[in-house]
Amino acid sequence: MKKYLREIQLSSALLCTIGVVLAWIKGYQFGMWPCGIGILLFVFVVLYKAFNWKEYERDNKQNIGIILIATFILIFQMLLR
Repeated sequence: MKKYLREIQLSSALLCTIGVVLAWIKGYQFGMWPCGIGILLFVFVVLYKAFNWKEYERDNKQNIGIILIATFILIFQMLLR
């Protein structure tokens, strides 16, 4: 499992990017599914690394930072609408 974590994380980022581009070009219904699958894969990797904290401590701190930044961006976007 350890050797596939990086590939799963990269594929989740790629799926999220594809989902965002499809949402801009075709509409939200087309972009929702790839982005949702990418987010689920990212959550899977984050949870696996969280349960193995000592081995992935540095990655966990980065993931916490990414999640905090994404949360603030979403809150900011909601306040603007």
